[in-house]
Amino acid sequence: MKRALLIMAAMTTLAAPAMADEALAKSKNCMACHAVDKKLVGPSYKDVAKKYGSDAKAVDALAVKIMKGGSGVWGAIPMPANPQVSEADAKKLAAWVLNQK
Repeated sequence: MKRALLIMAAMTTLAAPAMADEALAKSKNCMACHAVDKKLVGPSYKDVAKKYGSDAKAVDALAVKIMKGGSGVWGAIPMPANPQVSEADAKKLAAWVLNQK
């Protein structure tokens, strides 16, 4: 019984940050152009995770793109800058995106 409770507590702890970061993505309007599992205007988060998942510097690089925007990596449509996203939130979002495998 104790083991089952520990497993359930661990699962709840793991799910809570994922939901919190999805909520952050929604609050920063990221979901207007991106979805977890399908391409919208920009690539899906799963595609981003596949592309950058093995790069140790990906969180920092993606955080910069989230804040400053970018172009040419995923096609002709540029990603606009998001000055309303702080560096801490951008890193949190980037880490969450990279976990969407």
